[in-house]
Amino acid sequence: MKKILSLFLIFTVLFSFAQSKKEVGNLFVKSLFIEKNMEKAHTFFDPSISGQVSIADLKSLTDQLEGQLGELKNILEVNNEKDTYYFYSDFSKTKLDIQITFNENNKIVGFYFTPHKIFDKADDKTALKIKSDDLELNGTLLQPTENNKKKLVIFVHGSGPQDRDETSGENKPFKDIAEYLLNNGISSYRYDKRTYSYPENFNDQSTVEQETIHDAVHISNYFKSNESFKDYQIIILGHSQGAYVMPEIAQKAKAEKYIFMAGNARPLQDLIAEQFEYINKIEPSKISNQEVENIKKQVKFLGSNQFDLNTPKSQLPLELSATYWKYLLDYKPLEAVKSIKAPMFFAQGGRDYQVTEKDFALWKNQLKSDKKAEFKFYPLLNHLFIKGMGKPSPKDYEIKGNVDEEFLKDLVNFILK
Repeated sequence: MKKILSLFLIFTVLFSFAQSKKEVGNLFVKSLFIEKNMEKAHTFFDPSISGQVSIADLKSLTDQLEGQLGELKNILEVNNEKDTYYFYSDFSKTKLDIQITFNENNKIVGFYFTPHKIFDKADDKTALKIKSDDLELNGTLLQPTENNKKKLVIFVHGSGPQDRDETSGENKPFKDIAEYLLNNGISSYRYDKRTYSYPENFNDQSTVEQETIHDAVHISNYFKSNESFKDYQIIILGHSQGAYVMPEIAQKAKAEKYIFMAGNARPLQDLIAEQFEYINKIEPSKISNQEVENIKKQVKFLGSNQFDLNTPKSQLPLELSATYWKYLLDYKPLEAVKSIKAPMFFAQGGRDYQVTEKDFALWKNQLKSDKKAEFKFYPLLNHLFIKGMGKPSPKDYEIKGNVDEEFLKDLVNFILK
């Protein structure tokens, strides 16, 4: 599981009310990362709480961030939702949003460093919002203007608060795939995951049903009931967690085809422990021996008869709730996948240390008698289906690349069959 940098500091700024929030935010970011003027940056904080963090603390934080992100090169764009502004920033090692929240006096009351949030522009004709329950999911619909094959692929994300492109550093695998499909006459819809757009709605009673399955089914039903798509074949593509829960999605969505990209067949907790051990061996600075022991202890507890719905999150892997884990403990993907009667395509990269060939072999063995199931293994591809060399590691995701063309061709062939 990847780690997302998430810092929350509650501060505010002493600054002229006449200046806009956008201007204040730009000056604050510039003070921190360009001028390196911590005294000036500190004056932007609300006087009622700025005493909680000293100028020295602010300098230490900024130095730490620059070590991880590199130097700030430019602010690429600024977006906002009410009083929260997103300064999309280009650092030498990565691009992300500096998320700044203001009070009614244009003073900063907090900021995060978060993955880039996509904002649809008013003139973007590909933007499409689809309602799921009482939430509007923002997404992108691509349709070919010629050579339309009347196929629509719906993308379902991996774990975590993913945007519609499944952005990881400089890489956008879902965007790569969608644009390749478009060039081959295939429509697609990709959307921002609800945990990305509405993180406050994910609570201790939420499960992967609310996180992933529910919205995928709603979106499939939207297109199936839409007169404009009545002649289209609906195909659902799931990556990682999206592939893991595909059998559950299939029971309710009733699509014509299903694509499993690097989907785990084994229990999630087993994969987490395996990933921690692997990263500890190759990059011990990222995962310590103590962290490995802690995760093993949590996984062991999860599988014991001591675990119940009252178990505190602190005792469980990734500090996910007992309700979340109970759902996954009861879920049996290898049994559920046998109920899918539609064609399925399973794809797996050989350089994927998150979901490995072990999982691919389990799917393949379970469906060995199913002639509708196709399997393709790509030795040089990682978890994002980007080609690489050498021993796989988290550093692979820091390297900009694109989804492999051999895989994309196989994907198109399966869709068009």
